[in-house]
Amino acid sequence: MNTKLQLKVILFLQFFIWGSWLITLGSYMMIKLKFTGIEVGAVYGTMGIASVFMPSLLGIVADRWIPANRLYVLCHLIGAVTLFIAASITSPFLMMIVMLIHCLAFMPTIAISNSISYSCLESQGLDVIEQFPAIRIFGTIGFIVAMWMVSFMQLELSNMQLYIAAASSVLLSLYSLTLPLIEVAKNDGKEKSIVSSLGLDAFVLLKQPRLAIFFLFAVLLGGILQITNTFGNPFLHDFDKVPEYADSLVVKFPSVLLSISQISEVVFILFVPFFMKKLGIKYVMLISMLAWVARFGLFAYGDPSPFGFVLLLLSMIVYGCAFDFYNISGSMYVEKTVSPNIRNSAQGLFMTMTNGIGAYLGSMISGIVVDHYTSETGIDWHNVWLVFAGYSLVLAIIFVFIFQNDTTEQKTATISS
Repeated sequence: MNTKLQLKVILFLQFFIWGSWLITLGSYMMIKLKFTGIEVGAVYGTMGIASVFMPSLLGIVADRWIPANRLYVLCHLIGAVTLFIAASITSPFLMMIVMLIHCLAFMPTIAISNSISYSCLESQGLDVIEQFPAIRIFGTIGFIVAMWMVSFMQLELSNMQLYIAAASSVLLSLYSLTLPLIEVAKNDGKEKSIVSSLGLDAFVLLKQPRLAIFFLFAVLLGGILQITNTFGNPFLHDFDKVPEYADSLVVKFPSVLLSISQISEVVFILFVPFFMKKLGIKYVMLISMLAWVARFGLFAYGDPSPFGFVLLLLSMIVYGCAFDFYNISGSMYVEKTVSPNIRNSAQGLFMTMTNGIGAYLGSMISGIVVDHYTSETGIDWHNVWLVFAGYSLVLAIIFVFIFQNDTTEQKTATISS
Protein backbone atom coordinates (compact mmCIF):
# COMPACT_ATOMS: atom_id res chain seq x y z
CA MET A 1 0.00 0.00 0.00
CA ASN A 2 1.20 3.53 -0.75
CA THR A 3 2.91 4.91 2.36
CA LYS A 4 1.68 8.47 1.91
CA LEU A 5 -1.91 7.23 1.49
CA GLN A 6 -1.60 5.16 4.67
CA LEU A 7 -0.33 8.17 6.61
CA LYS A 8 -3.17 10.33 5.28
CA VAL A 9 -5.73 7.82 6.58
CA ILE A 10 -3.94 7.56 9.93
CA LEU A 11 -3.90 11.33 10.44
CA PHE A 12 -7.51 11.67 9.23
CA LEU A 13 -8.71 9.25 11.90
CA GLN A 14 -6.34 10.66 14.55
CA PHE A 15 -7.95 14.06 14.38
CA PHE A 16 -11.45 12.79 13.57
CA ILE A 17 -11.45 11.29 17.08
CA TRP A 18 -10.45 14.62 18.61
CA GLY A 19 -12.81 16.66 16.46
CA SER A 20 -15.75 14.52 17.57
CA TRP A 21 -15.66 16.01 21.07
CA LEU A 22 -12.95 18.62 21.60
CA ILE A 23 -14.95 21.66 20.44
CA THR A 24 -18.40 20.55 21.60
CA LEU A 25 -17.84 18.75 24.90
CA GLY A 26 -17.65 22.09 26.73
CA SER A 27 -21.16 23.02 25.59
CA TYR A 28 -22.48 19.57 26.54
CA MET A 29 -21.03 19.92 30.02
CA MET A 30 -22.08 23.55 30.58
CA ILE A 31 -25.59 23.38 29.11
CA LYS A 32 -26.72 19.78 29.67
CA LEU A 33 -24.70 18.75 32.72
CA LYS A 34 -24.66 22.27 34.27
CA PHE A 35 -20.93 22.30 35.01
CA THR A 36 -19.34 25.63 36.00
CA GLY A 37 -16.59 27.32 34.00
CA ILE A 38 -13.94 26.08 36.41
CA GLU A 39 -15.32 22.52 36.28
CA VAL A 40 -15.28 22.58 32.47
CA GLY A 41 -11.76 24.03 32.60
CA ALA A 42 -10.72 21.22 34.95
CA VAL A 43 -12.00 18.56 32.54
CA TYR A 44 -10.22 20.17 29.60
CA GLY A 45 -7.20 20.66 31.84
CA THR A 46 -6.76 16.89 31.96
CA MET A 47 -5.27 17.18 28.47
CA GLY A 48 -2.63 19.45 29.94
CA ILE A 49 -1.93 17.22 32.94
CA ALA A 50 -1.52 14.18 30.71
CA SER A 51 0.66 16.08 28.25
CA VAL A 52 3.06 17.27 30.94
CA PHE A 53 4.78 13.90 31.07
CA MET A 54 3.06 11.25 28.93
CA PRO A 55 4.20 12.38 25.43
CA SER A 56 7.81 12.56 26.60
CA LEU A 57 7.53 9.29 28.54
CA LEU A 58 5.96 7.36 25.67
CA GLY A 59 8.32 9.08 23.23
CA ILE A 60 11.17 7.53 25.22
CA VAL A 61 9.43 4.15 25.15
CA ALA A 62 8.98 4.42 21.37
CA ASP A 63 12.61 5.47 20.91
CA ARG A 64 13.99 2.56 22.95
CA TRP A 65 11.67 -0.34 23.61
CA ILE A 66 8.33 -0.59 21.80
CA PRO A 67 7.90 0.20 18.07
CA ALA A 68 6.08 3.51 17.75
CA ASN A 69 3.21 2.18 15.65
CA ARG A 70 2.53 -0.72 18.06
CA LEU A 71 2.49 1.66 21.01
CA TYR A 72 0.14 3.85 18.98
CA VAL A 73 -2.36 0.98 18.63
CA LEU A 74 -2.36 0.28 22.37
CA CYS A 75 -2.95 3.93 23.26
CA HIS A 76 -5.97 4.23 20.99
CA LEU A 77 -7.55 1.03 22.33
CA ILE A 78 -7.32 2.46 25.86
CA GLY A 79 -8.72 5.74 24.54
CA ALA A 80 -11.73 3.96 23.06
CA VAL A 81 -12.65 2.32 26.37
CA THR A 82 -12.40 5.54 28.38
CA LEU A 83 -14.46 7.56 25.90
CA PHE A 84 -17.20 4.93 26.05
CA ILE A 85 -17.27 5.18 29.86
CA ALA A 86 -17.19 9.02 29.83
CA ALA A 87 -20.38 9.10 27.75
CA SER A 88 -22.44 7.87 30.73
CA ILE A 89 -20.92 10.16 33.40
CA THR A 90 -22.74 13.20 34.85
CA SER A 91 -20.47 14.03 37.80
CA PRO A 92 -17.80 16.75 37.28
CA PHE A 93 -15.27 14.86 39.42
CA LEU A 94 -15.81 11.50 37.72
CA MET A 95 -15.75 13.14 34.29
CA MET A 96 -12.41 14.72 35.15
CA ILE A 97 -10.95 11.38 36.33
CA VAL A 98 -12.11 9.37 33.32
CA MET A 99 -11.06 12.05 30.83
CA LEU A 100 -7.69 12.23 32.56
CA ILE A 101 -7.19 8.50 31.96
CA HIS A 102 -8.31 8.99 28.37
CA CYS A 103 -5.89 11.85 27.83
CA LEU A 104 -3.03 9.89 29.38
CA ALA A 105 -3.50 7.50 26.46
CA PHE A 106 -4.60 9.89 23.70
CA MET A 107 -2.38 12.96 24.02
CA PRO A 108 0.91 11.11 23.35
CA THR A 109 -0.52 9.77 20.10
CA ILE A 110 -0.40 13.24 18.54
CA ALA A 111 3.37 13.42 18.89
CA ILE A 112 3.75 9.72 18.04
CA SER A 113 1.71 10.18 14.85
CA ASN A 114 4.11 12.95 13.81
CA SER A 115 7.12 10.75 14.53
CA ILE A 116 5.58 7.81 12.66
CA SER A 117 4.98 10.08 9.67
CA TYR A 118 8.53 11.45 9.73
CA SER A 119 10.02 7.96 10.01
CA CYS A 120 7.90 6.49 7.21
CA LEU A 121 8.65 9.41 4.88
CA GLU A 122 12.38 9.22 5.53
CA SER A 123 12.36 5.45 4.95
CA GLN A 124 10.97 6.20 1.48
CA GLY A 125 13.68 8.79 0.83
CA LEU A 126 11.17 11.67 0.90
CA ASP A 127 11.83 15.18 2.24
CA VAL A 128 9.88 15.69 5.49
CA ILE A 129 9.50 19.48 5.24
CA GLU A 130 8.22 19.22 1.67
CA GLN A 131 5.92 16.21 2.10
CA PHE A 132 4.56 16.33 5.66
CA PRO A 133 2.34 19.45 5.45
CA ALA A 134 0.34 17.98 2.55
CA ILE A 135 -0.16 14.78 4.57
CA ARG A 136 -0.95 16.62 7.80
CA ILE A 137 -3.79 18.42 6.02
CA PHE A 138 -5.78 15.19 6.17
CA GLY A 139 -5.69 15.40 9.96
CA THR A 140 -7.37 18.78 9.73
CA ILE A 141 -9.88 17.41 7.22
CA GLY A 142 -10.70 14.60 9.66
CA PHE A 143 -11.25 17.15 12.42
CA ILE A 144 -13.61 19.16 10.18
CA VAL A 145 -15.60 16.11 9.06
CA ALA A 146 -16.10 15.08 12.69
CA MET A 147 -17.29 18.56 13.67
CA TRP A 148 -19.76 18.68 10.79
CA MET A 149 -21.08 15.23 11.58
CA VAL A 150 -21.67 16.09 15.24
CA SER A 151 -23.23 19.45 14.38
CA PHE A 152 -25.51 18.41 11.50
CA MET A 153 -26.68 15.37 13.47
CA GLN A 154 -27.58 17.78 16.31
CA LEU A 155 -25.25 15.99 18.74
CA GLU A 156 -23.37 19.03 20.09
CA LEU A 157 -25.28 18.81 23.38
CA SER A 158 -25.37 14.99 23.43
CA ASN A 159 -23.11 12.28 24.82
CA MET A 160 -23.26 10.57 21.41
CA GLN A 161 -20.22 12.63 20.40
CA LEU A 162 -18.19 10.53 22.84
CA TYR A 163 -19.52 7.25 21.45
CA ILE A 164 -18.56 8.36 17.94
CA ALA A 165 -15.03 9.15 19.13
CA ALA A 166 -14.78 5.77 20.89
CA ALA A 167 -15.78 3.83 17.76
CA SER A 168 -13.30 5.84 15.68
CA SER A 169 -10.51 4.98 18.12
CA VAL A 170 -11.13 1.27 17.62
CA LEU A 171 -11.08 1.72 13.84
CA LEU A 172 -7.81 3.64 13.96
CA SER A 173 -6.20 0.98 16.15
CA LEU A 174 -7.04 -1.71 13.62
CA TYR A 175 -5.93 0.32 10.62
CA SER A 176 -2.62 1.24 12.26
CA LEU A 177 -1.64 -2.41 12.10
CA THR A 178 -1.24 -2.03 8.32
CA LEU A 179 1.81 0.22 8.75
CA PRO A 180 5.28 -1.35 8.39
CA LEU A 181 7.00 -1.99 11.71
CA ILE A 182 9.14 0.95 12.88
CA GLU A 183 12.26 -0.38 14.55
CA VAL A 184 13.40 1.04 17.88
CA ALA A 185 16.89 2.53 18.16
CA LYS A 186 19.58 -0.13 18.48
CA ASN A 187 22.16 -0.16 21.25
CA ASP A 188 25.51 0.68 19.66
CA GLY A 189 27.45 -0.84 22.55
CA LYS A 190 28.87 2.49 23.72
CA GLU A 191 28.69 3.51 27.36
CA LYS A 192 25.87 5.95 27.95
CA SER A 193 25.28 8.64 30.52
CA ILE A 194 22.50 8.32 33.09
CA VAL A 195 20.47 10.88 31.16
CA SER A 196 20.86 8.93 27.92
CA SER A 197 20.13 5.60 29.58
CA LEU A 198 16.84 6.96 30.91
CA GLY A 199 15.97 8.33 27.49
CA LEU A 200 15.91 11.92 28.70
CA ASP A 201 18.26 13.23 26.01
CA ALA A 202 15.67 15.67 24.70
CA PHE A 203 15.53 17.50 28.03
CA VAL A 204 19.18 18.41 27.56
CA LEU A 205 17.94 20.75 24.80
CA LEU A 206 16.69 23.05 27.57
CA LYS A 207 20.33 23.84 28.43
CA GLN A 208 20.61 25.73 25.15
CA PRO A 209 19.33 29.29 25.82
CA ARG A 210 17.69 29.72 22.42
CA LEU A 211 15.82 26.41 22.61
CA ALA A 212 14.91 27.06 26.24
CA ILE A 213 13.23 30.33 25.18
CA PHE A 214 11.51 28.51 22.31
CA PHE A 215 10.05 25.92 24.67
CA LEU A 216 9.04 28.61 27.18
CA PHE A 217 6.95 30.32 24.53
CA ALA A 218 5.62 26.91 23.54
CA VAL A 219 4.10 26.84 27.03
CA LEU A 220 2.68 30.36 26.76
CA LEU A 221 1.23 29.78 23.28
CA GLY A 222 -0.15 26.38 24.29
CA GLY A 223 -2.29 28.16 26.86
CA ILE A 224 -3.76 30.39 24.16
CA LEU A 225 -4.69 27.44 21.95
CA GLN A 226 -6.71 25.74 24.65
CA ILE A 227 -8.93 28.75 25.36
CA THR A 228 -11.09 28.67 22.22
CA ASN A 229 -11.14 24.87 22.20
CA THR A 230 -12.75 25.01 25.64
CA PHE A 231 -15.08 27.99 25.40
CA GLY A 232 -15.54 28.86 21.70
CA ASN A 233 -18.57 26.60 21.26
CA PRO A 234 -20.30 27.62 24.54
CA PHE A 235 -19.76 31.27 23.52
CA LEU A 236 -21.68 30.77 20.26
CA HIS A 237 -24.40 28.71 21.94
CA ASP A 238 -24.95 31.56 24.40
CA PHE A 239 -26.41 33.76 21.64
CA ASP A 240 -29.61 31.68 21.92
CA LYS A 241 -30.43 33.82 24.97
CA VAL A 242 -30.84 36.85 22.67
CA PRO A 243 -34.32 36.59 21.04
CA GLU A 244 -33.34 37.98 17.65
CA TYR A 245 -30.41 35.54 17.41
CA ALA A 246 -32.11 32.40 18.78
CA ASP A 247 -32.93 30.99 15.34
CA SER A 248 -29.72 32.06 13.62
CA LEU A 249 -27.41 29.56 11.94
CA VAL A 250 -24.68 30.57 14.39
CA VAL A 251 -26.78 29.23 17.28
CA LYS A 252 -28.13 26.19 15.41
CA PHE A 253 -24.82 25.01 13.96
CA PRO A 254 -21.98 26.65 15.92
CA SER A 255 -19.58 23.81 15.17
CA VAL A 256 -20.06 24.33 11.45
CA LEU A 257 -19.03 27.96 11.85
CA LEU A 258 -16.10 26.96 14.06
CA SER A 259 -15.04 24.37 11.48
CA ILE A 260 -14.11 27.25 9.17
CA SER A 261 -11.15 27.63 11.53
CA GLN A 262 -9.99 24.16 10.54
CA ILE A 263 -10.72 24.81 6.86
CA SER A 264 -8.47 27.84 7.20
CA GLU A 265 -5.81 25.53 8.64
CA VAL A 266 -5.89 23.50 5.42
CA VAL A 267 -5.01 26.63 3.46
CA PHE A 268 -2.41 28.11 5.81
CA ILE A 269 -0.57 24.83 6.37
CA LEU A 270 0.52 24.94 2.71
CA PHE A 271 2.33 28.22 3.41
CA VAL A 272 4.28 26.91 6.40
CA PRO A 273 7.29 25.51 4.44
CA PHE A 274 7.57 28.75 2.42
CA PHE A 275 7.51 31.05 5.46
CA MET A 276 9.78 28.75 7.49
CA LYS A 277 12.41 28.92 4.78
CA LYS A 278 12.01 32.64 4.06
CA LEU A 279 11.51 34.10 7.54
CA GLY A 280 12.68 31.51 10.07
CA ILE A 281 10.90 30.29 13.19
CA LYS A 282 10.99 33.66 15.02
CA TYR A 283 8.90 35.59 12.51
CA VAL A 284 6.59 32.65 11.83
CA MET A 285 5.79 32.41 15.56
CA LEU A 286 5.38 36.19 15.81
CA ILE A 287 2.83 36.12 13.00
CA SER A 288 1.02 33.39 14.92
CA MET A 289 0.83 35.51 18.08
CA LEU A 290 -0.55 38.52 16.22
CA ALA A 291 -3.12 36.25 14.59
CA TRP A 292 -4.23 35.16 18.08
CA VAL A 293 -4.73 38.82 19.01
CA ALA A 294 -7.01 39.14 15.98
CA ARG A 295 -8.79 35.86 16.79
CA PHE A 296 -9.83 36.98 20.27
CA GLY A 297 -10.47 40.61 19.31
CA LEU A 298 -12.85 39.61 16.54
CA PHE A 299 -14.62 37.21 18.92
CA ALA A 300 -15.09 40.09 21.38
CA TYR A 301 -17.05 42.17 18.85
CA GLY A 302 -18.67 39.41 16.81
CA ASP A 303 -22.30 38.27 16.97
CA PRO A 304 -24.94 36.70 14.63
CA SER A 305 -25.97 40.08 13.15
CA PRO A 306 -24.82 40.65 9.52
CA PHE A 307 -21.82 42.80 10.48
CA GLY A 308 -21.07 40.76 13.62
CA PHE A 309 -21.17 37.56 11.58
CA VAL A 310 -18.48 38.95 9.27
CA LEU A 311 -16.29 39.54 12.34
CA LEU A 312 -16.90 35.98 13.55
CA LEU A 313 -16.06 34.68 10.08
CA LEU A 314 -12.81 36.65 10.00
CA SER A 315 -11.95 35.24 13.42
CA MET A 316 -12.31 31.72 12.02
CA ILE A 317 -10.09 32.55 9.07
CA VAL A 318 -7.21 34.00 11.11
CA TYR A 319 -7.32 30.93 13.37
CA GLY A 320 -5.72 28.88 10.59
CA CYS A 321 -2.72 31.19 10.59
CA ALA A 322 -2.59 31.35 14.38
CA PHE A 323 -2.59 27.56 14.76
CA ASP A 324 -0.45 26.42 11.82
CA PHE A 325 2.22 29.10 12.10
CA TYR A 326 2.91 27.93 15.63
CA ASN A 327 1.89 24.30 16.02
CA ILE A 328 3.00 22.83 12.68
CA SER A 329 6.06 25.05 12.23
CA GLY A 330 7.10 24.38 15.83
CA SER A 331 6.99 20.62 15.33
CA MET A 332 8.98 20.93 12.09
CA TYR A 333 11.49 23.23 13.78
CA VAL A 334 12.07 20.66 16.51
CA GLU A 335 12.44 17.94 13.87
CA LYS A 336 15.18 19.78 11.97
CA THR A 337 16.95 20.91 15.17
CA VAL A 338 17.46 17.58 16.96
CA SER A 339 19.27 14.40 15.97
CA PRO A 340 17.22 11.44 14.70
CA ASN A 341 17.98 9.23 17.72
CA ILE A 342 15.97 11.51 20.04
CA ARG A 343 13.25 12.42 17.53
CA ASN A 344 10.38 10.87 19.50
CA SER A 345 11.66 12.27 22.80
CA ALA A 346 12.05 15.79 21.36
CA GLN A 347 8.58 15.74 19.79
CA GLY A 348 7.27 14.53 23.14
CA LEU A 349 9.00 17.43 24.89
CA PHE A 350 7.41 19.92 22.48
CA MET A 351 4.06 18.29 23.14
CA THR A 352 4.67 18.51 26.89
CA MET A 353 5.29 22.23 26.75
CA THR A 354 2.44 23.01 24.34
CA ASN A 355 -0.40 20.63 25.12
CA GLY A 356 0.87 19.86 28.61
CA ILE A 357 1.88 22.72 30.85
CA GLY A 358 0.52 25.35 28.47
CA ALA A 359 -2.84 23.65 27.90
CA TYR A 360 -3.38 23.00 31.62
CA LEU A 361 -2.67 26.62 32.53
CA GLY A 362 -4.83 27.84 29.65
CA SER A 363 -7.75 25.61 30.66
CA MET A 364 -7.71 26.50 34.33
CA ILE A 365 -7.03 30.23 33.95
CA SER A 366 -9.64 30.60 31.19
CA GLY A 367 -12.17 28.85 33.44
CA ILE A 368 -11.41 31.31 36.22
CA VAL A 369 -11.74 34.26 33.82
CA VAL A 370 -15.08 32.97 32.50
CA ASP A 371 -16.45 32.48 36.03
CA HIS A 372 -15.18 35.94 37.00
CA TYR A 373 -17.25 37.49 34.21
CA THR A 374 -20.29 35.30 34.96
CA SER A 375 -23.27 36.86 36.73
CA GLU A 376 -26.96 36.12 37.16
CA THR A 377 -27.58 37.58 33.69
CA GLY A 378 -25.01 35.33 32.02
CA ILE A 379 -21.40 35.48 30.85
CA ASP A 380 -19.83 38.75 29.68
CA TRP A 381 -18.05 37.18 26.71
CA HIS A 382 -16.97 40.58 25.34
CA ASN A 383 -14.61 41.21 28.26
CA VAL A 384 -13.55 37.56 28.42
CA TRP A 385 -12.21 37.70 24.86
CA LEU A 386 -10.60 41.14 25.34
CA VAL A 387 -8.62 39.76 28.30
CA PHE A 388 -7.25 36.98 26.11
CA ALA A 389 -6.53 39.37 23.21
CA GLY A 390 -4.53 41.60 25.56
CA TYR A 391 -2.54 38.63 26.83
CA SER A 392 -1.66 37.57 23.27
CA LEU A 393 -0.50 41.09 22.38
CA VAL A 394 1.76 41.36 25.43
CA LEU A 395 3.21 37.95 24.59
CA ALA A 396 4.02 39.05 21.03
CA ILE A 397 5.76 42.24 22.20
CA ILE A 398 7.96 40.36 24.67
CA PHE A 399 8.77 37.62 22.13
CA VAL A 400 10.01 39.98 19.43
CA PHE A 401 12.68 41.37 21.78
CA ILE A 402 14.02 38.22 23.44
CA PHE A 403 14.00 35.50 20.76
CA GLN A 404 16.51 35.45 17.91
CA ASN A 405 16.57 33.43 14.70
CA ASP A 406 19.71 31.38 14.14
CA THR A 407 22.34 32.68 11.71
CA THR A 408 21.01 31.00 8.58
CA GLU A 409 17.44 32.05 9.36
CA GLN A 410 18.53 35.62 9.95
CA LYS A 411 20.24 35.71 6.57
CA THR A 412 17.20 34.28 4.84
CA ALA A 413 14.90 36.74 6.59
CA THR A 414 17.17 39.63 5.61
CA ILE A 415 17.17 38.60 1.97
CA SER A 416 13.37 38.38 1.91
CA SER A 417 12.80 41.74 3.57
